[in-house]
This record gives sequence, C-alpha cells and structure tokens, in this order.
Amino acid sequence: MRESRGVIARGKGSPVELVDIRIPDPGPGEVLVRIQACGVCHTDLLYREGGVNNDFPFLLGHEAAGVVEVVGDGVATHQPGDYVVLAWRAPCGNCRSCRRGRPWYCFDSTHEAQRAPTLADGTALSPALGLGAFASHTVVGAGGAVKVDPAVPAVGAGLIGCGVMAGWGAAVNTGAVTRGETVAVIGCGGVGNAAIAGAAMAGASRIIGVDIEDRKLDLARRFGATDGINAQAVDPVDAIRDLTDGNGVDVAIDAVGSPRTYEQAFYARDHAGRTVMVGVPDPSMSIELPMIEVFGRGGSQKSSWYGDCLPSRDFPLLTDAYLQGNFPLDAFVSETIGITDVEEAFARMERGDVLRSVVTFDGA
Repeated sequence: MRESRGVIARGKGSPVELVDIRIPDPGPGEVLVRIQACGVCHTDLLYREGGVNNDFPFLLGHEAAGVVEVVGDGVATHQPGDYVVLAWRAPCGNCRSCRRGRPWYCFDSTHEAQRAPTLADGTALSPALGLGAFASHTVVGAGGAVKVDPAVPAVGAGLIGCGVMAGWGAAVNTGAVTRGETVAVIGCGGVGNAAIAGAAMAGASRIIGVDIEDRKLDLARRFGATDGINAQAVDPVDAIRDLTDGNGVDVAIDAVGSPRTYEQAFYARDHAGRTVMVGVPDPSMSIELPMIEVFGRGGSQKSSWYGDCLPSRDFPLLTDAYLQGNFPLDAFVSETIGITDVEEAFARMERGDVLRSVVTFDGA
C-alpha cells in the first residue's frame, strides 16, 4: 500500500478536492506507475458532472505518462524503469472482436487494476477510465501501460493516451485518409486539431478546419489546416463545396458531436465520401436524415472509438513521428500546472482558453 495525494470528484457538480489516498500494490498482471504528467481532459470534467455514471467518488485523471516502479506477479512484458503512456483500453486477445483480428474494438479491455485505490478512511474510489492518474502513482493492468521512447517529454506524451489519439485515429484509422484526399474537420479543439494533424501526416491535399471562433481557426493552421471556415459567418457546407470544386470532401470529421455538426459533416462529403464522428454526443441527442440522402450519397457513416487505435502499435508510432519532427505534439500543451490547479483548469477548458492543461509531478 502506498500513500499519495489525489484529485477526486466527491459528488455531482462539486468542485474537485485534493485528498489523501491509498494506492494498492500491483497484483498479478499489473504494474505500479509513477506519474510524471497527466493532461486535464474534458472526460474528467464529464466524470465530475456525473455525465459518465454515478459511481462517486471518482479519482480523476487518465491522459498520463510515467515510469514503471513495480511489476506484479506474472508480468514479463515490463520491468522497473520502463517509460510508459497509459491507455484506457487494452485488448484482451480473447473476446470475439480480438479473435476476429479487430483488437481495437475489444469488448473486454484488460487495463483496469483488480483492486481500487481508496480514501484514507477506506472508502473505495472509482478511477476515471480505470486509470485514476491525478496522483503520484497509479496501478494498471500491464496492457494499459504502453512503452514508448523516453526521449519524448511526459507533458506531451501523456496526451497520446486519450485526446490526441482520438483525433489522430479518427483521421488515420477510422477515416482512412490517404495521400491526395480532401478532409474537413468540424470543431478545432484538441481532438479536432489532432485529426487535422493526422490528416496532414497522411498526406491529405486540402484540410479544411471549421469552427465558430477565428482564433481556433488560426490555431488549426499550426496543425496543418490549409483553409479555415467560420461557421458563424458562412454556411460551412457551402463553403466546403466552394473550396472543393463544388464536390465536397473525401472525409468529413465531426469533432463536436452534435446533431447540427454531424449533419454538416454528412452533407459536406463528396459522392461516396466518409463521415466520421469522434465528438462525443450528449445521450439525449438525436438526429434525423432523409433515407434517400443516406442511400443516394453512398459512402459511409462511422463512429470513431478512441480513434480505433491499437495502443501497442499507435502510441509508439506517434511518439516516433514526434521525434522525427513529423507530428506537432508540443503544440497541444497550452500550459503546465500543479496538482492543486485542476479545478481552475476545468474553468479554462470550458471557456475554450486552452487545448490542454497538463499537471506535472516531480521528475517530469
């Protein structure tokens, strides 16, 4: 058992608290990771607001990088000193999806630890996405600790574990963008800009960022957008068609997750183009589309879960691309903060002031 301080959400809508917690020793198949940096992700805010479930209190934090300190029994893949990025899904290898050769859709992820961390009084905590990384240490299944090159700074590397991978994978894995194709990304926040960077990395010839704020469109150009459309000023579907000889784009990515933005993505496609939704919608939302349009336009409508990534393959791929100067990982980090500053970081996130605030710990 290890004593630490962790950021928890005790009840729906209540400000987060920094409290004493107890972290169990790693069990069979698990590793103890000393956290060096952890991003403040919108999903953590959803947990605080009760938007995921009501299993309070939550130990927040999941976009993290750090160093393995202890390995549990039966772990042959890791050793103390390994530098890792945490993944909130790790293929089990045995479910029907894994057996079919589609481990990125695994239905029985093995990343969660067998025993939960607790408050000092013994109250069990629910780790966000099974990780709970707003603390000095966390215990995860070995499959959820993906080894990457230690030359990559932890403040950026941790972001690959969630938001950056979701956006990049939406373009590269789900959308299957190929060289010379045209792409539109609606919503130029952290996930949307990662999709833009992924499309640029894949060789897209034109990448159109769409947002309602000019400052976000300016930022999108840093990640590879060739054009920007302010959806407050013009109809984005018409503007996208004007930029693509009247045809629409090959791949349209909705990084917002609302009925309006999904419909815009659907109609902004070229004939037989692909629509990808990676923005997470509110459960109460619904959409209605004419069936003749769904049939007549052809192509596909896809949802992107975690960028349809395989962490053991894609995390090292992105860190290597960063080290080779081919992926702008540092640009996603708006600020580094302390463990006491998470509540204020949520407020900056809600105002749209940051792409990512990153909590750093000793040794980062």
